[in-house]
Amino acid sequence: MLKKIIAALLATAFVSSVMADEASLKKAVEAAYPKFKVEKVTKTPFAGLYEIFMAGQIIYADENLTFLIAEGRLVDPKTKKDITGERLEELTRVDFDSLPLQQAIKVVKGNGSRKLVVFSDVDCPFCKRLERNELSGINDVTIYTFLYPIEQLHPDAANKSKLIWCAKDRVKAWENWILKDQLAKASGTCDVPLEQVGDLARKLGVTSTPTLFFADGRRMLGAQPKQEIERRLAEVGKK
Repeated sequence: MLKKIIAALLATAFVSSVMADEASLKKAVEAAYPKFKVEKVTKTPFAGLYEIFMAGQIIYADENLTFLIAEGRLVDPKTKKDITGERLEELTRVDFDSLPLQQAIKVVKGNGSRKLVVFSDVDCPFCKRLERNELSGINDVTIYTFLYPIEQLHPDAANKSKLIWCAKDRVKAWENWILKDQLAKASGTCDVPLEQVGDLARKLGVTSTPTLFFADGRRMLGAQPKQEIERRLAEVGKK
């Protein structure tokens, strides 16, 4: 997707008109690639460089759109901070309280005081690694797992998700599968919210599993180490 955006923008990069501000640059980019909406244009503190957020990605340009920086990271040489990473984290935050948690499997560990959402594909090896090696060692957290089968990669994931969701004890069925590879014996014919979860994932820009969301709306991609997940949970607790 990003490569298509870049190609379209490069075709119109050397324009002669002068763009005075963020609004003008936004219009120019959207005119170059009308199928995509520019969510936000922000002037950075670096020598006339503008940040353009679209299609879940950040690209950079000057106000005249005479050059583009794409698929790169903007780093502050003084602090060594990954500015692109920090901005993406901020721009892709979600409203945690608005998530339809009733469509997720709810697992309470310890006092359950901390909250975490995970989009998981039942046949995703990284999801199993996350559960077995990382989340299994985290306590005092409520984990909401949205079953998100990516059928292009795992053709049987949707069927397995239905069996888990329709089990008499949904939590036990989930844990037996994700931790022990023991699949529930259920009909799989109950009302399973796979379509709704798929719509939600697309709305939130979830393109891979596992994807985690913390209570402050920030996301984390992949089976990150337990220490990193704990650090994020602790940061949320301080706010």
